[in-house]
Amino acid sequence: MLASDLIQSIKYKQLSDEHFADFEVTTVTQDTREVVPGAIFIAIVGSNVDGHQFVPQAVASGAKMIIAQEPVDTTVPVFYVKDTHRAMAFLADKFYGSPSKSMKMIGVTGTNGKTTVTHLIEEVFDNMGEGTGLIGTLYRKVNDQIFPTTNTTPDVLTNQKTLADMRDHNVKTVSMEVSSIALVQGRVWGINYDICVFTNFTEDHLAYHKTMSQYKLAKSLLFAQMGNTFDGKTAVMNIDDPVGREFIDYTTSNILTYGIDHQADISAENINISIHGTEFDLHVLNEVRHVKTNLIGKFNVYNSLAAVGAAYAAGADLDEIVDSLSKAKGVKGRFQLVPSDTGVSVIVDYAHTPDGLLNVLETLNDFAKQDTYCIVGCGGDRDAQKRPQMAKIAVEHSTHAILTEDNPRTEDPHKIMDDMLAGIDPDQATVIFNRREAIQYAVNHAKPGDAIIIAGKGHEDYQIIGHTKHHFDDYEEAEKALNNREN
Repeated sequence: MLASDLIQSIKYKQLSDEHFADFEVTTVTQDTREVVPGAIFIAIVGSNVDGHQFVPQAVASGAKMIIAQEPVDTTVPVFYVKDTHRAMAFLADKFYGSPSKSMKMIGVTGTNGKTTVTHLIEEVFDNMGEGTGLIGTLYRKVNDQIFPTTNTTPDVLTNQKTLADMRDHNVKTVSMEVSSIALVQGRVWGINYDICVFTNFTEDHLAYHKTMSQYKLAKSLLFAQMGNTFDGKTAVMNIDDPVGREFIDYTTSNILTYGIDHQADISAENINISIHGTEFDLHVLNEVRHVKTNLIGKFNVYNSLAAVGAAYAAGADLDEIVDSLSKAKGVKGRFQLVPSDTGVSVIVDYAHTPDGLLNVLETLNDFAKQDTYCIVGCGGDRDAQKRPQMAKIAVEHSTHAILTEDNPRTEDPHKIMDDMLAGIDPDQATVIFNRREAIQYAVNHAKPGDAIIIAGKGHEDYQIIGHTKHHFDDYEEAEKALNNREN
C-alpha cells in the first residue's frame, strides 16, 4: 500500500514536508524492533516510555515516515496529529484492510468468565467445521495454530494484524475477550463487532480505573461502540446482573438476554452440579434441550448460557451448540480438577476477585463431602482494596483458609499479607508465605472426601517476584504434592 493512500485514513493532520516522495509501506509499527525499510513509525506516549525519543533509532532502521504528536527533529516526513494512539487505530485498520468486516466478530466483556465463554464459542464453530479464531488471556489462536499473548486484549496493531492473518487463513468466526482497560485505551477501535456479550460485573482493576463507576463506564463502551444503525448486530446480556440490565439501554442492537433467576430469552432450569460435571435444562426462546457438560458449577452454567446466546446469534444450530457443550473439556486453570487416587478433590482456578472466589467456593461446597481448604493470595502492585475481602471470603466459605503469596511483584509480601489479615481475625487462617509449601500443607492435611481450591493464578505458569518471572504452576505443584502423598 502506498503511503499516500494509507495516510488518507487520518483526516486531520499536518505534514512537515508537503511534497514527500511516495513509497510502498512495508509495515506500520510503534516498536523500533519491528522497523524495517519502508516502515511507518508511530511515536506513542506510553505510561513508562515516550516513543518520540526513539524516532532517530526508527529512521536509522529504515522508517520512511513518522507519525507524531510532539515536535521531532528528523530527516524523513512527519505527520503531526493530536493523538497518536487514535491515529494508530485508523492506520492499523486501513493497512490491514479492515479484516474484522470479513468475519463474524464476537466480543466478550465482563469481570469473570470471559476466557471460558470465548473458548466455548470457539469450540461450537470448530466442531461445526468452520475456521475459527480466538483472542484472549491464554493465547491468540488461528484455527489450530496458537500464538503467545501478553495481554487479555492485545494492542490495536497486534489485533488488526492477527485479524488479517485469520481472514487470510479462512477464519469465519472470531471470539475475543475484551478487557475494560483495552476499551479505555482504544485497543479494539476499528473492530467491527457483530455480537457483544456481557458476563457480569464485580470489583476488579480498581488500581487502574480508581472507582467502580469508571470501571463500569469502561465496560459499557463495548456496547455503546457497536454503532447506531439497525444492521443485525446483537448484544447478549446477563439479565441476572443489574449492570447487564442497565447496559441494554446503551446499545441500539438486537438484544438476547440470558439468566437463571430472571425471565430471559435463554435460561437454565433443574440444575444439578457434581464433581463430575453439571446438568440442566436449556431453554432458548421456545425450544428446550437437556445439557450435560463437564464444566462444574453454577457460574459455568452462566458461562454456558452466554456462549449459547453468542453462538445462536451467530447462526449456529441449537442442537450443534448443545452437542458442543457436552464435549467441552473446560479451560486450563478454570475450575480444573487435578486427578488423583487419594480421595481428595483438588481444584485449580483463576479466581482473583472477591466475586470469583465466592463463586468457586460455593461450588466447592456443593459437592465436598467433608472439609474444604482454600489457598489464596493477592497480587502485588494491584488493587489493595480487595485483599481483606478475599481473606474474609476464604475464611467464611471454607473450613480451612490458607493465605499465601500470589505474584508479589515489587510489593513487600508482608504488606500484602497484612492487608489481607485486616479483614479477619488472624487466628481464623493459616499463613504460609511460600506458595509451594501452602499447597503441600493443604494436600498433606486433607482427608479423603475433603476438597481443596487453589485460587488466584489458574493457567499462569509463573510467579512474579520483583521484576523477575519464576516458573511456577499451581496444577504442577498440586500434582506433585498428590503424587508424594500417594507414595
